[in-house]
Amino acid sequence: MIGLIGKKVGMTQIFDEDGALTPVTVIEIEPNVVIDQREEGKHGYDAVVLGALDKKASRVNKPETGQFKDGISPKKHIVEIRNFGKECAVGDSLGLELFDSLRFVDVIGTSKGKGYQGVMKRYNFGGGRATHGSKFHRANGSTGMAAWPSKVIKGTKMPGRMGGERSTVQNLRIVKIDQEKNVLLVKGAVPGSRDSVVIVRQAKKRK
Repeated sequence: MIGLIGKKVGMTQIFDEDGALTPVTVIEIEPNVVIDQREEGKHGYDAVVLGALDKKASRVNKPETGQFKDGISPKKHIVEIRNFGKECAVGDSLGLELFDSLRFVDVIGTSKGKGYQGVMKRYNFGGGRATHGSKFHRANGSTGMAAWPSKVIKGTKMPGRMGGERSTVQNLRIVKIDQEKNVLLVKGAVPGSRDSVVIVRQAKKRK
């Protein structure tokens, strides 16, 4: 499973040769460094540990420093990707060339936090009548059971914290790869705010 750590720059739009407009998300992917590897015999699974964006040495404590081999500078973001589909060694630098043969990718990020929300915004409930005299506008209605014992079933959709969760958008088409600017353009939106960290990986369901 090929994947890299990137940063969401924002959204824009581009036009193709026929003049058709395509909304795209710009993802900046600087070279990722292979920090370590996991082996089936030693760790029980195969994986590659990638690091991105240099971190000041003064901001790294001794336990963190132990993760980085000689010659590898400390990194801000570290991600472990299992069953990496490319042969590599510790210290190798991986870039956008990994996606040259791909048409679709999955993007993982943390969605924008929206605070405490009601059921209409959180779960798209229809609500009650908006007419005069109605006492049921934006409430979620009855949640308990009529039969004994009267209780609320676990998992019932109710108001609560919305957003700020790990989210994956699948099957985003690669529109353009700019090797010089280390930029990847994908069709559609990806989770997270501007400058948030995302993981771009090979699409699981499409080739």
